[in-house]
Amino acid sequence: MSDLLATAIKQEANRLKIKYQTDDPYEICDSMKIQVMKRPMGTNPRSCKGFFMVSSRCKAIVVNSDLSESIQRIILVHELGHAALHESSALSAFHEFALFDNTDRMEYEANIFAAEFLLEDTDVMNALEEGDDFFRIANCLCVPPELLDFKLRILQRQGIEINAPYIAHGDFLKRNLEQPLG
Repeated sequence: MSDLLATAIKQEANRLKIKYQTDDPYEICDSMKIQVMKRPMGTNPRSCKGFFMVSSRCKAIVVNSDLSESIQRIILVHELGHAALHESSALSAFHEFALFDNTDRMEYEANIFAAEFLLEDTDVMNALEEGDDFFRIANCLCVPPELLDFKLRILQRQGIEINAPYIAHGDFLKRNLEQPLG
């Protein structure tokens, strides 16, 4: 993934927040005329978490309603990333949050979009400076630790020195889906 592309994805996430004057993904979807639907799809690790589709110029994001509200929000932002970055794709199903899975470029780009949309650089850096435990920081920022780890790796690629122990698991949506965040 080129740094130029990652920067463009970050700019797109920020552009949407500025254009629609909100960081609420539900409001942004409404303003973009993207219908958001919640449907039960199960809590099995192989269950679909959500998807973005375009049919007859109608855009829709479907999110698994069996997931916790905090995870549903993350899935919605990930799918909003597909809508903003990959609208020409007919259907994009999100079965897992495969962090650093370079085999699927569009999923990786939507992961970058979600990390940049949900985690402001200054919030992350301020939390790190406070010296809190990695997991406390993730909890305070209301994201799974793996998403914080993903954001830290983005910051490192930008040349920012990160002095914090962190983890890298690509399966945070496979583990206990009902674990509360924050």
